[in-house]
Amino acid sequence: MRNWTNRSSRRTLLCAASALWALTGGAALAQALPFKIQAQPAAEGIRQFARQAGVQILVQSDAARGKRTASVSGVLSLDQALDRLLAGSDLTVVSNDGKTIILAPPRSGLIRTRWSTAAAPLTTAADPTPPEPETPSVIEEVIVTGTRSTSRTVTESMAPIDVISAAELTKSGKQSTRDLISTLVPSANTSNSGAGASFAIKTVSLRGLSADQTLVLVNGKRRHNTAILFVNGTTQNGQSPPDLDLIPSSSIERIEVLRDGASAQYGSDALAGVINVILKKSPEGGSMTALYGKTAEGDGETGQFSGNLGMRLGESGYLNLTADVRLTDPTDRGDKTPNTTVMYFPLNAAGQPVRVGTAGSTPDPREATANRHTSHPGSPQVQLFSLGYSAGSPLGDKIDLYSFGTFSSRNTAAWLTFRNPNASNNNVAVYPDGYTPRLFLKDRDFQVAAGAKGLGLLGFDWDLSTTFSRDDVDYYENSLNASLGPSSPSYFYLGTLKFQEWTSNLDLTRELDTGVFAQPLFLALGAEYRDDKFEIVAGEPASYINGGYVAPAGSPQAGVVFAGGSQGVTGFPPFSAGSFSRDNISAYLNVEQKVTDQLEFALAGRFEHYSDFGDAKTFKLSSRYEILPHLAIRGTASTGFRAPSLQQQHYASSSTIGVIVPPATTTQLYPVQLLPPDNPAAIALGAKPLRPEKSVNYSVGLVAQPLPRMNVTLDVYQIKIDNRILQSGTLGPNAAVSNALASQGLNPQQAAFYYGNFADTKTRGIDLVVDYKTDLGDFGAVRWTFSANHTKNKFTRVVQPPPALAAAGIVYIDRVKIGDLTVGTPKEKYILGADWTLGKFDTNLRLTRYGEVIQRTSLAANDETVSPKLIVDLDLSYAATKAITVSVGANNLLDAYPDSVRAANRGTPAFAYYNQYAPYGISGGFYYARVAARF
Repeated sequence: MRNWTNRSSRRTLLCAASALWALTGGAALAQALPFKIQAQPAAEGIRQFARQAGVQILVQSDAARGKRTASVSGVLSLDQALDRLLAGSDLTVVSNDGKTIILAPPRSGLIRTRWSTAAAPLTTAADPTPPEPETPSVIEEVIVTGTRSTSRTVTESMAPIDVISAAELTKSGKQSTRDLISTLVPSANTSNSGAGASFAIKTVSLRGLSADQTLVLVNGKRRHNTAILFVNGTTQNGQSPPDLDLIPSSSIERIEVLRDGASAQYGSDALAGVINVILKKSPEGGSMTALYGKTAEGDGETGQFSGNLGMRLGESGYLNLTADVRLTDPTDRGDKTPNTTVMYFPLNAAGQPVRVGTAGSTPDPREATANRHTSHPGSPQVQLFSLGYSAGSPLGDKIDLYSFGTFSSRNTAAWLTFRNPNASNNNVAVYPDGYTPRLFLKDRDFQVAAGAKGLGLLGFDWDLSTTFSRDDVDYYENSLNASLGPSSPSYFYLGTLKFQEWTSNLDLTRELDTGVFAQPLFLALGAEYRDDKFEIVAGEPASYINGGYVAPAGSPQAGVVFAGGSQGVTGFPPFSAGSFSRDNISAYLNVEQKVTDQLEFALAGRFEHYSDFGDAKTFKLSSRYEILPHLAIRGTASTGFRAPSLQQQHYASSSTIGVIVPPATTTQLYPVQLLPPDNPAAIALGAKPLRPEKSVNYSVGLVAQPLPRMNVTLDVYQIKIDNRILQSGTLGPNAAVSNALASQGLNPQQAAFYYGNFADTKTRGIDLVVDYKTDLGDFGAVRWTFSANHTKNKFTRVVQPPPALAAAGIVYIDRVKIGDLTVGTPKEKYILGADWTLGKFDTNLRLTRYGEVIQRTSLAANDETVSPKLIVDLDLSYAATKAITVSVGANNLLDAYPDSVRAANRGTPAFAYYNQYAPYGISGGFYYARVAARF
């Protein structure tokens, strides 16, 4: 992003379009090229011309404002096409050397401009060649999210949008797109806590809502959800959002984050907003990046290599390829929580093991030498291999073919909670010193899209596409099925989850001259068909059966009832296996009208029909009014909905988690059963068929440019959600739960939970984003950014169980669940960034302050507080050559950790020392070195 200024210091902005590939000047002037450009606002018309001609065009934004360029179609020379483009626009060519074209109104006479970050001399008509930028860039990036128009910029948007550029993606040691979004977007938060399969995927959420209430797009096409359902997490329980980590970061050109409800524009899930990942389309050049780093503790060793290559397809097509490899070792902070329990059975006078507490027994001598480092909280081990591609080619003069896709393979492993040798869920014949279950997930994921778009279909521009995607996750575990006795295997196949999505779209857009207003009416309409399928494949029998093993008389475990199934995460049994599908069809209409030069409106409506729960209608009204040339007010009002996921409707599993079993006041490992809502046991506990979540969203904001090179946006919002789908609190263990489970042949010695429309909520917040560029002359330039968010969630209604169930001790939404949504994430977040460039050096400093987080527990006396914390990220880069940049940096430079967890909440034996509710994790600082090469 670059600013242009003139000698009089009058603020001007560069409206520049950059070529996707460079052509030599003589060839560009003489060669006939195919053009397909519609009549439209000058800013976008010039950009499209530059892309198709392979040149750079420079024009002051004030000169282009309010003007329109004409349509250009056919195989023409650059000069012929340029004449047609500018016909009637009141713009003329000041300079044209075949590579860079300068435009201006005839009255301007000459242009006096310079790069604001360079000490180059001013350029006049006598010296028309501007200084060559290192990389052509666009000051006002045209956005494609939150609007169907192709000529709207961030500052012109009627809703708040953040654009994360490719440069910002590389100036960070963040290995995942998810972490980067959370770092740069004020209202985005990442969940770093979870157990069971929830450890493998971390989520990003917007405006205090859930991750699955944010829609993810890739090149404007819906991204599929993960097959995994978060069951034993914390603030993100019950969700199956898209997995951003499976999109190769080196394939990304930019990310657009719409912080506003958009169900009327894009369909289900867009209650909090939309994340649109735009992939690279460059037909030449490329890059390679290698990163190595580790934590301050010396673990979490990470190696990452990525490569991107662009090439031509024929004369006018492109193929852009990306490969990414990331290997990450786990982090382990279990040294803070040594196992202080009695691990082995005590011995009688004859030296034989007996029950704990037996009179006259003495401790096993192994207690003195036992390895007490038995817990391993931290981040998991990850092996990630990703491929991405983007391709396109013209088919004649009016049609473009395109395709893109990603392919990923990820292996993830994490430790669960240690089982003591003397525990009832251990068999000393298999594990004489106890064991820690280790869960392995093998994730195979892909998305492929193909389509065609063109001009002139009954006056409409059209885009016809289809996208097919799938995510398969295999579960394996090192563990034990104690009910099988000494013959239990120690390695289990637990089953597989599969999610498949096939989406087809037809989008039509055009401008209509109504004769009522000076500007044409923009019209967009379209239809979508989507088919979803979710499948659960049962695991091997040893992972879920109860073998009925009875310990022999005289052993310390004689008479113990052993739980069936593998410990940690139990295999998927046949009763939960199956294939579940649904389809939906939708249609939308979107109109945008500029009433005057200052006032514009947009209206969108969408109708959807789902095969399993019926119809949904959503609407959105947006407006923007420019009070002064550099001050505007904008606002939106919309309704939205989110369909219950197939995972929420049909997933069933069993696992072992920390549960308070009365009369105890501390957590202990206890089996829990997740029931699908249509299971008779869940129905006996009050379950009903899931209904869609429905929302009403209001947003009002200010957009200002109070100083040259300064942009300020301030947006306030309210989001009301009815019928919110939540995971219930842990139900039981008690008689009502035991009876319901036993009635379906399930182990009655379990607690249970299920998903339901348990509450209505209201979210209110405010976002502030400021960016400012300071030109320091000989000392370079600094781009300052400051953003802040305050969000408050509250429950407006909580569903209560029927009197009979309430009397039996059933509470659907307990204080833990209420706390997770209202105080389990920071209410405040502040981000201050400074990117200082000086010659070949680039220093990127970012300070992030997270507000207080409270972890509520079943007992108020045991509630935990995560104090506000400042996290410092630093990246130092040096351009060793024009093609090679070396960097060193740190994420969490000061090695900050969250507050420790009180002993009552660490489990038995103790597991976590640092509070996992902290949005910045519990692994401390990460320090890295990076080498990047461009070619």
